[in-house]
Amino acid sequence: MEAIDLRSDTVTKPDAAMRKAMAEAEVGDDVYGEDPTVRRLEEETAEALGCETAMFVPSGIMGNQIGLRLLAPRATELLCDERAHVVLFEMGAMSALSGIQPRTLGSVDGLPALETFEKWLSPHGGHRVPTGALALENTHNMAGGRVFGRARLEPILDFARRNALPVHLDGARIWNAAVALETSPAALARGFDTVMACFSKGLGAPVGSILASSRERIAEAREIRTLFGGALRQVGVLAAAALVALRYGRARLADDHAQARRIAAALAENPAVEIAPETVDTNIGFFRVRASGEDDLRPGERWCRLARERGVLMSTIDGVNVRFVTHRDVSPEAVDRVLPVVRALAG
Repeated sequence: MEAIDLRSDTVTKPDAAMRKAMAEAEVGDDVYGEDPTVRRLEEETAEALGCETAMFVPSGIMGNQIGLRLLAPRATELLCDERAHVVLFEMGAMSALSGIQPRTLGSVDGLPALETFEKWLSPHGGHRVPTGALALENTHNMAGGRVFGRARLEPILDFARRNALPVHLDGARIWNAAVALETSPAALARGFDTVMACFSKGLGAPVGSILASSRERIAEAREIRTLFGGALRQVGVLAAAALVALRYGRARLADDHAQARRIAAALAENPAVEIAPETVDTNIGFFRVRASGEDDLRPGERWCRLARERGVLMSTIDGVNVRFVTHRDVSPEAVDRVLPVVRALAG
Protein backbone atom coordinates (compact mmCIF):
# COMPACT_ATOMS: atom_id res chain seq x y z
CA MET A 1 0.00 0.00 0.00
CA GLU A 2 1.30 3.44 -0.92
CA ALA A 3 2.67 5.52 1.96
CA ILE A 4 0.72 8.54 3.18
CA ASP A 5 3.05 11.50 2.81
CA LEU A 6 2.65 14.13 5.52
CA ARG A 7 6.16 15.59 5.25
CA SER A 8 5.04 18.73 3.41
CA ASP A 9 2.36 20.18 1.16
CA THR A 10 5.09 20.56 -1.48
CA VAL A 11 4.87 16.83 -2.33
CA THR A 12 1.57 17.10 -4.21
CA LYS A 13 1.42 15.98 -7.84
CA PRO A 14 -0.22 18.15 -10.53
CA ASP A 15 -3.77 16.98 -11.17
CA ALA A 16 -5.41 16.33 -14.53
CA ALA A 17 -6.64 19.91 -14.89
CA MET A 18 -3.15 21.27 -14.30
CA ARG A 19 -1.55 18.84 -16.73
CA LYS A 20 -4.10 19.75 -19.39
CA ALA A 21 -3.54 23.47 -18.82
CA MET A 22 0.23 23.00 -19.06
CA ALA A 23 -0.05 21.03 -22.29
CA GLU A 24 -2.30 23.65 -23.89
CA ALA A 25 -0.68 26.79 -22.46
CA GLU A 26 -0.23 29.78 -24.72
CA VAL A 27 3.38 30.87 -24.25
CA GLY A 28 5.90 33.53 -25.22
CA ASP A 29 9.24 34.86 -24.04
CA ASP A 30 8.69 36.17 -20.54
CA VAL A 31 11.94 38.18 -20.51
CA TYR A 32 10.37 40.27 -23.27
CA GLY A 33 7.09 40.36 -21.33
CA GLU A 34 5.46 38.28 -24.09
CA ASP A 35 4.14 35.25 -22.22
CA PRO A 36 0.36 35.78 -22.02
CA THR A 37 -0.21 33.01 -19.49
CA VAL A 38 2.37 34.48 -17.11
CA ARG A 39 0.84 37.93 -17.51
CA ARG A 40 -2.61 36.53 -16.71
CA LEU A 41 -1.28 34.79 -13.60
CA GLU A 42 0.49 37.92 -12.42
CA GLU A 43 -2.59 40.07 -12.95
CA GLU A 44 -4.97 37.70 -11.18
CA THR A 45 -2.62 37.15 -8.27
CA ALA A 46 -1.92 40.86 -7.84
CA GLU A 47 -5.67 41.43 -7.69
CA ALA A 48 -6.11 38.62 -5.14
CA LEU A 49 -3.40 40.15 -2.95
CA GLY A 50 -4.60 43.73 -3.36
CA CYS A 51 -1.35 44.89 -4.97
CA GLU A 52 -0.67 46.95 -8.08
CA THR A 53 1.24 44.24 -9.90
CA ALA A 54 3.22 41.05 -9.40
CA MET A 55 6.06 38.96 -10.82
CA PHE A 56 6.26 35.19 -11.24
CA VAL A 57 9.33 33.52 -9.70
CA PRO A 58 10.46 29.88 -9.66
CA SER A 59 10.48 29.55 -5.86
CA GLY A 60 9.35 31.13 -2.64
CA ILE A 61 12.95 31.58 -1.56
CA MET A 62 13.70 33.65 -4.65
CA GLY A 63 10.56 35.69 -4.08
CA ASN A 64 11.48 36.35 -0.46
CA GLN A 65 15.07 37.26 -1.29
CA ILE A 66 14.10 39.65 -4.07
CA GLY A 67 11.60 41.28 -1.70
CA LEU A 68 14.24 41.74 1.00
CA ARG A 69 16.73 43.08 -1.53
CA LEU A 70 14.17 45.67 -2.63
CA LEU A 71 13.45 46.88 0.89
CA ALA A 72 16.56 46.67 3.06
CA PRO A 73 19.71 48.61 2.05
CA ARG A 74 23.06 46.86 2.29
CA ALA A 75 24.67 46.87 5.74
CA THR A 76 21.34 47.15 7.55
CA GLU A 77 19.43 44.75 9.78
CA LEU A 78 16.23 42.89 9.03
CA LEU A 79 14.04 42.48 12.12
CA CYS A 80 12.21 39.16 12.02
CA ASP A 81 11.13 36.23 14.17
CA GLU A 82 13.91 33.86 15.26
CA ARG A 83 12.12 30.97 13.55
CA ALA A 84 11.43 32.82 10.29
CA HIS A 85 11.83 30.88 7.07
CA VAL A 86 14.01 33.66 5.64
CA VAL A 87 16.51 32.95 8.45
CA LEU A 88 16.36 29.19 8.94
CA PHE A 89 15.78 27.77 5.47
CA GLU A 90 17.17 30.15 2.87
CA MET A 91 20.89 29.37 3.04
CA GLY A 92 21.94 32.73 4.47
CA ALA A 93 20.89 34.33 1.20
CA MET A 94 20.00 37.74 2.61
CA SER A 95 23.59 38.16 3.80
CA ALA A 96 25.29 36.42 0.88
CA LEU A 97 23.30 38.11 -1.88
CA SER A 98 22.21 41.45 -0.45
CA GLY A 99 24.44 42.33 2.49
CA ILE A 100 21.55 42.25 4.97
CA GLN A 101 22.07 41.13 8.55
CA PRO A 102 19.17 39.38 10.30
CA ARG A 103 18.25 40.51 13.81
CA THR A 104 16.17 37.62 15.11
CA LEU A 105 13.52 38.27 17.75
CA GLY A 106 11.93 35.81 20.15
CA SER A 107 8.20 35.13 20.19
CA VAL A 108 5.64 32.74 21.61
CA ASP A 109 3.82 31.90 18.39
CA GLY A 110 5.93 33.27 15.54
CA LEU A 111 4.94 36.94 15.72
CA PRO A 112 7.20 38.99 18.03
CA ALA A 113 5.44 41.45 20.33
CA LEU A 114 5.38 45.12 19.41
CA GLU A 115 7.56 45.86 22.44
CA THR A 116 10.22 43.50 21.08
CA PHE A 117 10.34 45.32 17.75
CA GLU A 118 10.57 48.62 19.60
CA LYS A 119 13.39 47.34 21.79
CA TRP A 120 15.56 46.26 18.86
CA LEU A 121 14.96 49.23 16.58
CA SER A 122 18.40 50.62 15.72
CA PRO A 123 18.63 54.12 14.20
CA HIS A 124 21.30 55.25 11.77
CA GLY A 125 24.44 56.73 13.25
CA GLY A 126 27.06 55.34 15.60
CA HIS A 127 28.49 51.83 15.42
CA ARG A 128 25.35 49.71 15.57
CA VAL A 129 23.92 48.20 12.40
CA PRO A 130 20.82 50.29 11.60
CA THR A 131 17.44 48.70 11.08
CA GLY A 132 16.58 48.53 7.39
CA ALA A 133 13.31 46.61 7.19
CA LEU A 134 10.97 44.15 8.92
CA ALA A 135 9.73 40.75 7.75
CA LEU A 136 6.68 38.86 9.02
CA GLU A 137 5.47 35.36 8.10
CA ASN A 138 1.80 34.35 7.74
CA THR A 139 1.12 31.44 8.11
CA HIS A 140 4.22 30.79 10.21
CA ASN A 141 5.78 27.48 9.22
CA MET A 142 8.01 26.76 12.22
CA ALA A 143 5.38 27.96 14.68
CA GLY A 144 3.16 25.17 13.41
CA GLY A 145 1.18 27.00 10.76
CA ARG A 146 -0.08 29.72 13.12
CA VAL A 147 -2.04 32.60 11.60
CA PHE A 148 -2.14 36.31 12.43
CA GLY A 149 -5.11 38.55 11.73
CA ARG A 150 -5.25 42.32 11.32
CA ALA A 151 -5.54 42.94 15.07
CA ARG A 152 -2.07 41.39 15.53
CA LEU A 153 -0.52 42.82 12.37
CA GLU A 154 -1.68 46.43 12.49
CA PRO A 155 0.32 47.61 15.56
CA ILE A 156 3.54 46.30 14.02
CA LEU A 157 2.78 47.83 10.62
CA ASP A 158 1.97 51.13 12.35
CA PHE A 159 5.31 50.95 14.19
CA ALA A 160 7.08 50.38 10.87
CA ARG A 161 5.27 53.29 9.22
CA ARG A 162 6.13 55.64 12.11
CA ASN A 163 9.78 54.72 11.74
CA ALA A 164 9.85 54.80 7.91
CA LEU A 165 10.67 51.09 7.74
CA PRO A 166 9.38 48.94 4.85
CA VAL A 167 7.87 45.54 5.68
CA HIS A 168 8.02 42.28 3.71
CA LEU A 169 5.40 39.56 4.11
CA ASP A 170 6.45 35.96 3.64
CA GLY A 171 2.99 34.77 2.72
CA ALA A 172 3.99 31.40 1.31
CA ARG A 173 0.72 30.02 2.72
CA ILE A 174 -1.26 33.25 2.87
CA TRP A 175 -4.09 31.40 1.14
CA ASN A 176 -4.34 29.06 4.15
CA ALA A 177 -4.18 31.99 6.55
CA ALA A 178 -7.05 33.76 4.79
CA VAL A 179 -9.24 30.65 4.91
CA ALA A 180 -8.46 30.00 8.57
CA LEU A 181 -9.25 33.62 9.51
CA GLU A 182 -12.29 33.80 7.21
CA THR A 183 -10.92 36.84 5.42
CA SER A 184 -9.27 37.62 2.09
CA PRO A 185 -5.60 37.40 1.13
CA ALA A 186 -5.78 41.08 0.21
CA ALA A 187 -6.95 41.97 3.72
CA LEU A 188 -3.94 40.16 5.21
CA ALA A 189 -1.51 41.68 2.69
CA ARG A 190 -2.71 45.26 3.18
CA GLY A 191 0.00 47.61 4.41
CA PHE A 192 2.98 45.43 3.44
CA ASP A 193 5.46 46.80 0.93
CA THR A 194 6.23 43.46 -0.70
CA VAL A 195 4.32 40.17 -0.49
CA MET A 196 5.51 36.72 -1.50
CA ALA A 197 3.01 33.90 -1.98
CA CYS A 198 3.45 30.30 -3.19
CA PHE A 199 1.38 28.26 -5.60
CA SER A 200 3.33 25.05 -4.91
CA LYS A 201 2.32 24.53 -1.27
CA GLY A 202 -1.29 24.50 -0.13
CA LEU A 203 -2.64 25.28 -3.59
CA GLY A 204 -0.96 22.20 -5.06
CA ALA A 205 0.80 23.53 -8.16
CA PRO A 206 3.99 21.70 -9.15
CA VAL A 207 6.19 24.80 -9.01
CA GLY A 208 6.08 28.56 -8.74
CA SER A 209 5.61 31.57 -6.47
CA ILE A 210 4.83 35.26 -6.86
CA LEU A 211 6.17 38.56 -5.58
CA ALA A 212 3.60 41.36 -5.43
CA SER A 213 4.17 45.06 -4.80
CA SER A 214 3.94 48.46 -6.47
CA ARG A 215 4.68 48.87 -10.17
CA GLU A 216 7.87 50.74 -9.40
CA ARG A 217 9.19 48.04 -7.09
CA ILE A 218 8.26 45.17 -9.40
CA ALA A 219 10.07 46.89 -12.28
CA GLU A 220 13.20 46.85 -10.12
CA ALA A 221 12.41 43.31 -8.97
CA ARG A 222 12.60 42.07 -12.56
CA GLU A 223 16.19 43.29 -12.76
CA ILE A 224 17.02 41.59 -9.45
CA ARG A 225 15.37 38.37 -10.64
CA THR A 226 17.74 38.36 -13.61
CA LEU A 227 20.69 39.06 -11.30
CA PHE A 228 19.68 36.08 -9.16
CA GLY A 229 19.48 33.80 -12.20
CA GLY A 230 15.70 33.73 -12.43
CA ALA A 231 15.06 35.22 -15.86
CA LEU A 232 12.43 33.01 -17.51
CA ARG A 233 11.48 32.27 -21.09
CA GLN A 234 8.41 30.26 -22.19
CA VAL A 235 7.40 29.76 -18.59
CA GLY A 236 3.69 29.83 -19.33
CA VAL A 237 3.75 26.03 -19.19
CA LEU A 238 4.35 26.41 -15.44
CA ALA A 239 2.21 29.48 -14.94
CA ALA A 240 -0.73 27.59 -16.44
CA ALA A 241 -0.68 25.08 -13.59
CA ALA A 242 -0.31 27.89 -11.07
CA LEU A 243 -3.38 29.59 -12.58
CA VAL A 244 -5.45 26.45 -12.04
CA ALA A 245 -4.16 26.29 -8.48
CA LEU A 246 -4.97 29.95 -7.83
CA ARG A 247 -8.46 29.75 -9.30
CA TYR A 248 -9.58 26.44 -7.81
CA GLY A 249 -7.14 25.39 -5.08
CA ARG A 250 -8.33 27.75 -2.37
CA ALA A 251 -11.81 26.23 -2.21
CA ARG A 252 -10.57 23.07 -0.53
CA LEU A 253 -8.01 24.44 1.93
CA ALA A 254 -10.47 24.27 4.82
CA ASP A 255 -10.62 20.50 4.27
CA ASP A 256 -6.84 20.28 4.76
CA HIS A 257 -7.16 22.24 8.00
CA ALA A 258 -9.87 19.91 9.24
CA GLN A 259 -7.76 16.83 8.48
CA ALA A 260 -4.79 18.33 10.34
CA ARG A 261 -6.97 18.88 13.39
CA ARG A 262 -8.13 15.25 13.23
CA ILE A 263 -4.51 14.09 13.31
CA ALA A 264 -3.68 16.50 16.16
CA ALA A 265 -6.61 15.20 18.23
CA ALA A 266 -5.46 11.60 17.71
CA LEU A 267 -1.89 12.48 18.66
CA ALA A 268 -3.16 14.09 21.87
CA GLU A 269 -4.42 10.65 22.93
CA ASN A 270 -0.90 9.21 22.74
CA PRO A 271 1.10 9.51 26.00
CA ALA A 272 4.37 9.32 24.04
CA VAL A 273 3.91 12.79 22.53
CA GLU A 274 3.17 16.35 23.58
CA ILE A 275 0.87 18.43 21.39
CA ALA A 276 -1.58 21.29 21.87
CA PRO A 277 -4.32 20.54 19.29
CA GLU A 278 -5.87 23.98 19.75
CA THR A 279 -2.77 25.56 18.18
CA VAL A 280 -3.30 23.76 14.85
CA ASP A 281 -4.74 26.70 12.91
CA THR A 282 -4.15 25.45 9.38
CA ASN A 283 -2.64 22.42 7.64
CA ILE A 284 0.58 22.23 9.70
CA GLY A 285 1.03 20.62 13.09
CA PHE A 286 4.02 20.15 15.38
CA PHE A 287 4.42 17.73 18.27
CA ARG A 288 7.21 16.78 20.63
CA VAL A 289 8.18 13.16 21.14
CA ARG A 290 9.03 12.30 24.74
CA ALA A 291 12.43 10.71 25.31
CA SER A 292 12.45 7.12 26.54
CA GLY A 293 15.55 7.68 28.70
CA GLU A 294 18.40 10.05 29.46
CA ASP A 295 20.44 8.79 26.52
CA ASP A 296 17.52 9.18 24.09
CA LEU A 297 18.52 12.46 22.45
CA ARG A 298 16.64 12.21 19.14
CA PRO A 299 13.29 10.55 19.84
CA GLY A 300 11.64 12.37 16.94
CA GLU A 301 13.89 10.59 14.46
CA ARG A 302 12.89 7.24 15.92
CA TRP A 303 9.22 8.22 15.74
CA CYS A 304 9.51 9.12 12.06
CA ARG A 305 11.32 5.87 11.31
CA LEU A 306 8.67 3.77 13.05
CA ALA A 307 5.86 5.73 11.39
CA ARG A 308 7.46 5.16 7.98
CA GLU A 309 7.52 1.43 8.64
CA ARG A 310 3.75 1.71 9.15
CA GLY A 311 3.19 3.66 5.95
CA VAL A 312 3.08 7.22 7.33
CA LEU A 313 5.74 9.79 6.35
CA MET A 314 6.48 12.71 8.68
CA SER A 315 9.59 14.84 9.19
CA THR A 316 11.54 15.68 12.31
CA ILE A 317 12.72 19.26 12.65
CA ASP A 318 15.44 18.92 15.25
CA GLY A 319 15.46 15.27 16.26
CA VAL A 320 12.80 15.84 18.92
CA ASN A 321 9.93 17.79 17.36
CA VAL A 322 8.00 16.34 14.44
CA ARG A 323 5.99 18.15 11.78
CA PHE A 324 3.02 16.86 9.83
CA VAL A 325 1.35 18.68 6.93
CA THR A 326 -1.94 17.84 5.25
CA HIS A 327 -2.59 18.67 1.61
CA ARG A 328 -4.68 17.96 -1.45
CA ASP A 329 -3.22 14.49 -1.99
CA VAL A 330 -4.15 13.33 1.53
CA SER A 331 -7.80 12.31 1.50
CA PRO A 332 -10.04 11.86 4.56
CA GLU A 333 -9.77 8.11 3.90
CA ALA A 334 -5.99 8.36 4.06
CA VAL A 335 -6.25 10.20 7.37
CA ASP A 336 -8.46 7.35 8.60
CA ARG A 337 -5.40 5.14 8.10
CA VAL A 338 -3.11 7.62 9.85
CA LEU A 339 -5.16 7.98 13.04
CA PRO A 340 -4.62 4.51 14.56
CA VAL A 341 -0.90 4.74 13.81
CA VAL A 342 -0.38 8.06 15.61
CA ARG A 343 -2.62 7.09 18.52
CA ALA A 344 -0.60 3.98 19.32
CA LEU A 345 2.94 4.54 18.06
CA ALA A 346 5.39 4.35 20.97
CA GLY A 347 7.98 7.07 21.33
